[in-house]
Amino acid sequence: MRSVDCQVTPEQAWALAPLIAGEPSFRFGRWIGGRFQYPRPATPPKITRTLPVRPAAVMIHGPDGSVATLCLDLDTSKALQGVVDADAAALRTLLSDSGVVFVEDFSPSGGRHLYIPIQERLSAPEARELVEALALGAPSLDASPHQNITDGCIRVPGSVHKSGGHQSLITPLSQAYEILRRRNTPAAIGSLRSALAPELARNRVLKARLIKAAATASVLRPTAALVPLTGAGSESPLRRLARTGLYEATRYGSASEARMAVLNHFAACGWSLAQVRGELTGQFPGLGALYGTEAKRARLLEKEWAKAQTFTNTAPKKPIPSERRGKDAFINDTSPTYLTGGATKPSPAAIHQLVNDLENVLYAVLDHRFKERGREGLSLRLLIRGLLGYMRTKETNLVDVGCRTLAVALGKHHATIARLLSLLVQGSDGIVSKVFEARHKAADVYLIQLPEQYQQLARELTWRKGKTHAVRPVFRSLGDTAALVYEAIERGRQSPTTAEIIRTTGISRSATDTALATMESLAMIHRDGRTWHMKATTNLTTLATRLGVLEDYQAQINRNRRERAQWHAYLDRLITSTLTEADFYEAEREQHWIPPEQNELWAA
Repeated sequence: MRSVDCQVTPEQAWALAPLIAGEPSFRFGRWIGGRFQYPRPATPPKITRTLPVRPAAVMIHGPDGSVATLCLDLDTSKALQGVVDADAAALRTLLSDSGVVFVEDFSPSGGRHLYIPIQERLSAPEARELVEALALGAPSLDASPHQNITDGCIRVPGSVHKSGGHQSLITPLSQAYEILRRRNTPAAIGSLRSALAPELARNRVLKARLIKAAATASVLRPTAALVPLTGAGSESPLRRLARTGLYEATRYGSASEARMAVLNHFAACGWSLAQVRGELTGQFPGLGALYGTEAKRARLLEKEWAKAQTFTNTAPKKPIPSERRGKDAFINDTSPTYLTGGATKPSPAAIHQLVNDLENVLYAVLDHRFKERGREGLSLRLLIRGLLGYMRTKETNLVDVGCRTLAVALGKHHATIARLLSLLVQGSDGIVSKVFEARHKAADVYLIQLPEQYQQLARELTWRKGKTHAVRPVFRSLGDTAALVYEAIERGRQSPTTAEIIRTTGISRSATDTALATMESLAMIHRDGRTWHMKATTNLTTLATRLGVLEDYQAQINRNRRERAQWHAYLDRLITSTLTEADFYEAEREQHWIPPEQNELWAA
């Protein structure tokens, strides 16, 4: 944290107000109905060199709605103090790395303000877009001042605070004056916009969803209105608690109880202690702030994580019916396939060799066959990649994975997967064959093999480097085309040109160019001359988090769990319950069997 310039008086700091404000006026604040507000006066007072004696806030937008300074308000009412401090540090790093200069102050309540002056004023939508993108990575950032063109305002350095004291300037006064006088160039703001490309793309998707939802709701309720983007999303209450550190006192009696609720949630989701530690400084700083101090966190985290694991492992689970217990080992809610005799299980080395051979056939034959099917062909190509990946992971050529599990891996609906599987069996030329139909809790079983007609081809081609993937989470947002284009660069024998990518993938020029431009803007790939290369420093999981994909990913997993539980409960009632006459006979229906006449039996 920067040291505060104690030599600066509130009156001297207030001199920066006209350089921050969008227009030369301010508003006085007062308590209204239990809330401290800055109501719109009939005649707004003008900003002068005299410091207002009451809490005052300057207007962010000008008369035309444009903005001269981006104002980032980190508020302790939105997150704990530790989260505010972590957000301020992260924003300082982001702005500095982008070449953006800023002025910082803090309030007696612990909040912080960062002011980003700009040479060329931005329109209100442009400024709001940037601030909302910054808010996605900073839970304590309040974007509402930039979301209200007519009433958006902020307290500036030197202003009186509602609880007493003043906004204290952290940046040295001479440096702050120089920053506000020279301001940030359009190139610096463009660099910041490039650094925020994932968040900007995520907000556009959220906005499109909100508009679609509002249009649907307006059919039933014409008065339906859009909510701010920063308040949208399907984030669970526990993950919001882990992000902000704020919890309901009526539900959790202390910070310790709130911490344990979050840790139990992560343990149930299969997290490791290393993952939890990593996210304390990542997307869930609120969990770290609930410990209060670094020393307390270092002392308690490991112990509390052990308790969470013990709790989730010993939580009551639904018993398996006695006639099935001991034989079934559910994987993806399906039963393992047992060999009926006459065959032995292939060795792991044989399975990996088989997958490598099948990949050669996939790239040489199936990809070119499926590309003629358009969008459906893209899905088929990714589906067989998912099956090969599952086959390599489980080291078996008998795949009994359910449609819902494949749907999560490919980011599609399970009904779509069921339709694609039947098409894949028909079009794979014997590579994928269904050998057992689904029954009860067991999924369909597919045999994946190398047909005789492809064996010579598979062995003549050289195995490719890298790993087969279905659809990694980041491509749930970027689409199937981007996934295949990225794979062509990642697994290519050499760095390909655009023309070579088009030839390899069979995707049209316009779709390939769009995918390449999108991934380049997200720093996933970069161009060196005519060839494309991977960006080694970009972590796809982190990028998926910034794009908000992991929320949809987790929501689909939770939905699948609920639907499986309902189906299994239905099966348990149907199979294990004691049947009564009412279960198989209804008086309203003629369901009884009429025996044939004696002569009919002799005739048969």
